[in-house]
Amino acid sequence: MKAVIISEYGSNEVVKITDVEIPEPKSGEVRVKVQAVGVNPLDWKIRDGAGQRMGMNLPIILGGEIVGTIEKRGADVVGFEVGDEVYGITSIGGFAEYAVATATNFARKPVNIDTIEAAAVPLGALTAWQALFDAAGLEKGQRLFITNGSGGVGSMAVQLAKAKGAHVTAMASGTNEAYVLGLGADAFVDHMKQTFEEIVHDMDVVFDTVGGETFRRALKTVKQGGFLVTVVAFPDDAERQHGFTVERVRCQPNTAQLAEICEMVEAGKLKGRVATVLPLDQVKEALEISRSGQARGKIVLAVAS
Repeated sequence: MKAVIISEYGSNEVVKITDVEIPEPKSGEVRVKVQAVGVNPLDWKIRDGAGQRMGMNLPIILGGEIVGTIEKRGADVVGFEVGDEVYGITSIGGFAEYAVATATNFARKPVNIDTIEAAAVPLGALTAWQALFDAAGLEKGQRLFITNGSGGVGSMAVQLAKAKGAHVTAMASGTNEAYVLGLGADAFVDHMKQTFEEIVHDMDVVFDTVGGETFRRALKTVKQGGFLVTVVAFPDDAERQHGFTVERVRCQPNTAQLAEICEMVEAGKLKGRVATVLPLDQVKEALEISRSGQARGKIVLAVAS
């Protein structure tokens, strides 16, 4: 099978499309014939060297957000049959014609969207779900501020929070105002024209997907006793001493949550945004687009059948 592999860390020059053996699923695993795979910042960060810091062993098949059909089951797999269309996330191995992962990393693909659209959903939706509900405990009637409501994670957060009944203030550039408000945001902040911490205050929950100086400024927008959750920053002890909770969340696979997300997509309450679709052999271009930060939605690699 064709797979996108790195055998050393570095720039795009280390990214190779290579023929490798089709992997065999072990007990509890499924082999998925990949149809589409989402491209995320973690992919080029692993390539650049984060893989070493994360304890990964070279060579590495990049990619971790996949949509496809179960082609083979390992022993002790329950809830899935060969031929089922699924979507979900893996740690690595997705930029390939076949991928093997634990069955509990997947759920049934929403039936009302195609494989390309489905590839724009699982990672962003799971990350937002776990940050807002599992970590911050967002509830109906609470006030939420999202530091980037137009990104892959932030756009999901807007929709999930509105479905929960929260009041949502979302920030982005002015060119994305109509899109963010169309997702259901109650208020919009243009970070290019407005100093957000002078406008936004006393929030029950703040969800940071930007990090850096934006994260530090966002500390000023949380009410006493509130909650700031980030998926990009690494809060230090000083940043935790503000009279509210500050926590970093990293997305974890979760079949039950993916199944609920699937139901929301099918009910029209949640949708992803595809920015660019490229074939697998243009993976280097996809990684560069992702690294530029200019994509307005998910970059998806279509894998030939």
